[in-house]
Amino acid sequence: MPKCPTCGKPAEWQDNPWRPFCSERCKLIDFSRWANEEYRVPGKEINPDEITDRSEKSESTPAEDTEG
Repeated sequence: MPKCPTCGKPAEWQDNPWRPFCSERCKLIDFSRWANEEYRVPGKEINPDEITDRSEKSESTPAEDTEG
C-alpha cells in the first residue's frame, strides 16, 4: 500500500478522494506548502526585467500593408 506523501501513513488508493494522501487534512497541508513556496520546481532563475510580453511584442511590429 502506498504511503501518504505528507505524513507517511498507509494511504488507500481505490475509492480515496484525497489520493495520494491519506486524508483531506494531509492534502491541504501539502497544498499550503506549495502555496507558501516551501516546495519549488528546480529551474533557471528568471530576471523579471528580461521577460517580454508577447502582446507587447506583436504591437511593436508594424502591420503588413494588406491593401492593394
